[in-house]
Amino acid sequence: MLPNGAAGTGISAHKRKDDLSDFAEELDMIQELGVEAIELPTYDMDIVVGGKIRRPQLEALKRACTGRNVIYSVHGPLAINFMDEAYRLPRHMEVLAASLEVAAEVGAENYVIHSGLIPVQQGDGIEAAYDRQREWLSKAGDVAKQLNLFLCVETLFGGYKGAVHASSPTRLAAELAAIAHPNVVATLDFSHAYQKLDFDGRRDDFVQEVKALAPYSRHLHVHDSFGRQDDIWMFTDGERVAYGHGDLHLPVGWGDIPWDTLMAECEFPEGVLFNIELKPRYWYAAQETVDATKELAAKARILRKAAAA
Repeated sequence: MLPNGAAGTGISAHKRKDDLSDFAEELDMIQELGVEAIELPTYDMDIVVGGKIRRPQLEALKRACTGRNVIYSVHGPLAINFMDEAYRLPRHMEVLAASLEVAAEVGAENYVIHSGLIPVQQGDGIEAAYDRQREWLSKAGDVAKQLNLFLCVETLFGGYKGAVHASSPTRLAAELAAIAHPNVVATLDFSHAYQKLDFDGRRDDFVQEVKALAPYSRHLHVHDSFGRQDDIWMFTDGERVAYGHGDLHLPVGWGDIPWDTLMAECEFPEGVLFNIELKPRYWYAAQETVDATKELAAKARILRKAAAA
């Protein structure tokens, strides 16, 4: 827990060996950057197998994590999707429940789950998908509450071909307000929101859209981009950087996200965590990214809770 509800800074770890035998070295390296928190990519660690916890692998993760003076968050399987067809939702919940248990056992506070995606279709079909998502996120929030976790629903983009519907930040804010569960909050991924709004032709609405979701956003994913669609064939990631296309996960300051304006306009909840998601190819700029993100966190406007009477 961060002191006095202050904003904190973290960064996402990367898995090295599949058996996690060297994961402690990854965490050592990250702690040297001076962050308060580390996000664990359990979606890529073979800890949940067929909806059940593989105990030896979880114990390997716990050994690497134990005894460190950091806050942990967890990013579970990206495929969990409560907008999916109704017959598959129990399977998604089975995987989520096991993943939440993993997060609780490593002492995490925030668990990141992607917001729903659905093929573009007539409005009634999309609204039915939102109905399903609200029902199942509420159920998932009950599980998270029992485990002392916050379920943090992440903003996504649908992809440049327009075949997939993703929520805008304002729509996700409205959905969280309708769910009204104390343990169901948001992960605001600034770059994902930027790409979503660019595709919709609404780049100019970016600050106001983010501002609407910020009060629900206990967890933030911080990385830079230009918000442009990945709509030209590229041979390497280096070419995508040259064009500024796609979900680049750049160091803060390399793209054109208006960070200072966002910090001036948005209000975040107490204890908000600025978690950096940096691609391994840019890890040479990790320290400068942590330093830049700490400056952002220091500028963040925090919504203070009213004192109890």
